[in-house]
Amino acid sequence: MARSNEAKALGIKMGEPWFKIRHLEEHAGLVALSANFTLYGDMSDRMMSLAAGLGPTQEIYSIDESFIGLHGVRGDLVERAWKIRARINQWIGIPCGIGIAQTKTLAKLANYIAKTAERKPGSYPNELATVCDLSRLGEDLLREVMTSTDVGEVWGIGRQINTQLKSRGVTSVQDFVDLPSSVVRGTWGVVLERTWRELRGEACIELSDVPSPKKQIACTRSFGQPVTGLTELREAISEFTSRAAEKLRKQRHLAGQVLVFARTSPFRDGPRFSKSVVVPLVRPSADTTELANAAVMGLRSIYAPGFQLAKAGVMLLDLVPDTFVQGALDWGEPTTEHRDRSQLMHAMDRVNDRFGKRTILLGSSGLTQGVDTWGMRQVRRTPCYTTQWSETPVARA
Repeated sequence: MARSNEAKALGIKMGEPWFKIRHLEEHAGLVALSANFTLYGDMSDRMMSLAAGLGPTQEIYSIDESFIGLHGVRGDLVERAWKIRARINQWIGIPCGIGIAQTKTLAKLANYIAKTAERKPGSYPNELATVCDLSRLGEDLLREVMTSTDVGEVWGIGRQINTQLKSRGVTSVQDFVDLPSSVVRGTWGVVLERTWRELRGEACIELSDVPSPKKQIACTRSFGQPVTGLTELREAISEFTSRAAEKLRKQRHLAGQVLVFARTSPFRDGPRFSKSVVVPLVRPSADTTELANAAVMGLRSIYAPGFQLAKAGVMLLDLVPDTFVQGALDWGEPTTEHRDRSQLMHAMDRVNDRFGKRTILLGSSGLTQGVDTWGMRQVRRTPCYTTQWSETPVARA
């Protein structure tokens, strides 16, 4: 999922299966760590809050990257960036690169140059390492830097377009910038022309300080050891659904469908299994218990014994804002009135935010033994004082 510079130097490719590189554990001192997404998310939130000190506006682009608007900021921007970087490194222990430029595309390019100049001395001028401000460079030096940068490193130029550009002799960023706008627009369309204009200093992509809501929310994990029983699988699916439901409520949405899947490892010998099912809800909901019941019901419909399952997950689909209200007609047998449990869900989220994940959880999530059986074995969790198995909230001591 992620590699250090030392791991990259060993020739390890992104997403390479562990069994192919496991021999490096003894021969080269390779260290593998299980993914701890909760910890990563917390560290990301702290890093973003510190990075926000650069300027008045911020757009969080990914878990480890954000754009900061510097409009109206006075003083030396490079000096300010160095201070913010030092604070992030001191308080959280995360080294980072900072790119400064007139547009978002140029800022992404500056960030790449800053990191590359630091990791590979001599690839760019030393003064561009770690913190790179392209807006300070003269025309000649900027042209030299862009000539030294592969066109495939530009934000917005994917593998296919990169291949097409290089077939036309466009290999560097400067080659791309030197193309006529009519050629870029006529060959690749207005989207790539926008990238071309951004590289020339014309802002075409606005800074969005309000992240757009996700259209799908998923929680999937690879198990620490093969899972064969329905009980352990149900515990995992319930836990995954709880985490996805929490994310759903944070963006103030409801889900209309729940997708559940489970599969064996494609790299392990033995019988193969890979199935999924989509369970529609009667009405859109963000209630953890309703979503978990639907997920478990879908799991039971696809489960088959005799397989060593390596991965499973839940995806919430058909998302709508929580202001959306859908009624239901009674076509036959009387139905119980739908209970609004939004305040209960809100209380669960607040308790878990304050006291830690799994402080309040579903009984079907496995409590103690479930995590030890199917979890990633990241942290040893405190025992619970309850053993019930219903899809209802349970407080964990």
